[in-house]
Amino acid sequence: MRLLATTIIALRALRRNKLRSALTALGIIIGVAAVIAMVGIGNGAKTQVEAQVASLGRNVVTVFPGSFSSGGARGGWGSASTLTVEDTEAIRRDVAGVVSVSAEVRDRNQVLAHGLNLTTAIRGVDVDFLSIRAWDVTDGVMFSEADVKGAGKVCVIGTTVAKQLFPDVDPLGQTLRVRNIPFVVRGVLQSKGFNFFGQDQDDTVLVPYTTHMRRLNRRTTVNSILVEASAPEAMQRIQDDMTALLQQRRGGREPDFTVRNQLELAQTATATTRVMTGLLGAIAGVSLLVGGIGIMNIMLVSVTERTREIGIRLAIGAHDRDIRVQFLIEAMVLSVFGGIAGVLLGIGISQLLSQLNGWPVLVSTNSILLAVGFSAFIGVAFGFYPAHKAAQLDPIEALRFE
Repeated sequence: MRLLATTIIALRALRRNKLRSALTALGIIIGVAAVIAMVGIGNGAKTQVEAQVASLGRNVVTVFPGSFSSGGARGGWGSASTLTVEDTEAIRRDVAGVVSVSAEVRDRNQVLAHGLNLTTAIRGVDVDFLSIRAWDVTDGVMFSEADVKGAGKVCVIGTTVAKQLFPDVDPLGQTLRVRNIPFVVRGVLQSKGFNFFGQDQDDTVLVPYTTHMRRLNRRTTVNSILVEASAPEAMQRIQDDMTALLQQRRGGREPDFTVRNQLELAQTATATTRVMTGLLGAIAGVSLLVGGIGIMNIMLVSVTERTREIGIRLAIGAHDRDIRVQFLIEAMVLSVFGGIAGVLLGIGISQLLSQLNGWPVLVSTNSILLAVGFSAFIGVAFGFYPAHKAAQLDPIEALRFE
């Protein structure tokens, strides 16, 4: 009963000064709203990057050429290719847990069709490429294993290429030319949009890698090898096995390749957004501290104004702890209600920014609970000193206060 009575007294005190209470809570409201909005924007950006990484495929382990010494200099990824089709077949044959494997050969060339032309990415791949990249063909079909073995002049095109070269006709069965070599369009890929490197994934033409190597570029090496692991937890083991196998095939020489898995790529890609989210949250958190200082300031003013009231309560039998609890309750009510209002305002601001600027926003339950919990902590932390000061007042001196 004593706690209930103290709570009622605290609420009455806040109600007597409605405007001052509202202005005091405003600092917490703005602080919590800033935290919710900033963290929501940061989480949205992180989710978007993760989705773009996921669009690169599922459980992908990639072998890049490079990372080798030549004349005293160490090359980076793609500096020179020594990867071969035989390396691809060895991985397919000897590494356990591999679901799909595809060699990849890349360059950019001008493509012509129906009097239109477009410079686009020409990629030589195997039939498993779409499975590795989790990419579907929306119209038509993927070229076959027979096309790969026979270096067939067939292709599958991205939606950007389809719109640019075949704006008014169905591209299936049409012919496009690369280096004056005719290719029959077998299918059109599902749109994937831009990846996190800023590249349009739909601006591409897929051809059999054998065709690319024999007819277009006349080369004996590939740009990369893509591997789909059986499960995410098997990726690290498969990466290690691939590294050992390729090193063995090179007779123990210094590695002229680099093996990376998709988890490493995702961690690298999201590192920046994690830092940005933390920085935005920290900056917004400063406004919460400012709101807490505002609560302490107003509570100290309130203690001074109500000195005689405190003296009367102490004189008629109230304990020190009753006074302390009363002022703590006032501080917590201001901070908690300010936190709840700030959450609603922050969600509203997040949605408004998302609609106006097209930014991805993700307001998580954890961020809401954290913001409200932190605002309650601010109320206790910054309300304790005024409450303690009020509880330590001498009743005789308080009754004499004018």
